[in-house]
Amino acid sequence: MIARLRGLAGRVFDPLAGLLVRLGVSADAVTIAATLGVVVVALWLLPTGHLLAGAIALTVLALGDALDGAVARKAGSSGPWGAFLDSTLDRLADGAIFTGLAGYFWIQVGGLEGAYGVVAALASLVLGFLVSYARARAGSLGFDANVGIAERGERLVVAIVGCYLVGFGMAPVGLAVLLGLLAFASAVTVVQRMAVVRRQVRATRTDTDPATGAGGAA
Repeated sequence: MIARLRGLAGRVFDPLAGLLVRLGVSADAVTIAATLGVVVVALWLLPTGHLLAGAIALTVLALGDALDGAVARKAGSSGPWGAFLDSTLDRLADGAIFTGLAGYFWIQVGGLEGAYGVVAALASLVLGFLVSYARARAGSLGFDANVGIAERGERLVVAIVGCYLVGFGMAPVGLAVLLGLLAFASAVTVVQRMAVVRRQVRATRTDTDPATGAGGAA
């Protein structure tokens, strides 16, 4: 779903991407600007209790995340550096969003409900990073761990939709529960990725005798 939305956003932003290329704006500059926008919104609007405004701004910035790719395609500058920069700054954006939510529960909610919200937000942050790390580490070893029920897109949707719901009147405890469920889903995703990599490792070992390096089949 998220991939389709980003693809649609990319087509919508095509004219803007063309304009930015003509103005000499690089895809890297767009990536950095979008990330800084997310960080400012998340660490300013969320802890101060402006969840609806923050959700709207984050929605625009999340869809605009497709703009850097459109600019790169228009400029013919797509490559591994852009992918690396985008992925790295995604982690910074994610960290800002869940830190901002933890700040909201700590500053605006307080009490037992606030404490639970802080723990749930930070657990979502840590486990979300672990989800991303598991995939990246598997890839560096030559394995594919692109599985799981709570990838980055799903995590952002839960966080942003939760902000919308609180902005429209849902009690903060509802957002805390959503974050708790998100943390659980992220933990499940980590286990799924570990399991699929383990299966791939075992499959490679069945093809080669570990003692002699010879094929296992006679």
